[in-house]
Amino acid sequence: MNKQKRLAMLTRLRAENPHPTTELNFSTPFELLIAVLLSAQATDVGVNKATAKLYPVANTPQAILDLGLDGLKSYIKTIGLFNTKAVNTMKTCQMLVDLHNGEVPENREALEALPGVGRKTANVVLNTAFGWPTIAVDTHIFRVSNRTGLAPGKNVDLVEQKLLKVIPTEFKIDVHHWLILHGRYTCIARKPRCGSCIIEDLCEFKEKTE
Repeated sequence: MNKQKRLAMLTRLRAENPHPTTELNFSTPFELLIAVLLSAQATDVGVNKATAKLYPVANTPQAILDLGLDGLKSYIKTIGLFNTKAVNTMKTCQMLVDLHNGEVPENREALEALPGVGRKTANVVLNTAFGWPTIAVDTHIFRVSNRTGLAPGKNVDLVEQKLLKVIPTEFKIDVHHWLILHGRYTCIARKPRCGSCIIEDLCEFKEKTE
């Protein structure tokens, strides 16, 4: 995809949604971190239902530690892989208390050292909580980047590197959200909704649907 086409695509996505954000509900960096940690292989809707009950009771590392493992599980048992996620959440909370005074560090290395937190989760937290121009590549972004020709790559790391290279600075803060939402609601996996897509004429996907 050439530079002009890429710019036109991003301009349209921005015009449609000037101030995008995650669909996970949160009010603090810690709430966002835990929500993202819980969201792996789960829907944002499912995570929001669980955290709507959890956060009024416990929304700090110490408060979740005070719940205990079984107490935490009782709030997140509707989420896939809840047992593993509960263990990682407790370990993460303990590290935040012990190493970071109960605060979420604005630091990639420190974030990725937390149990259950990989590069993608760290990117989401740095971008959405702290305003860094990071791009977290999930399955939606990987699909949209490859299918449209925006930033093709064989794996998520290569797509992230390509996006960081080709996306102009003015769009970097928001592009992660635009591409996730586009992949979630329009450029869906099995049969993309090309007929209702605002960037269909710019997209380089050869097998467009009606």
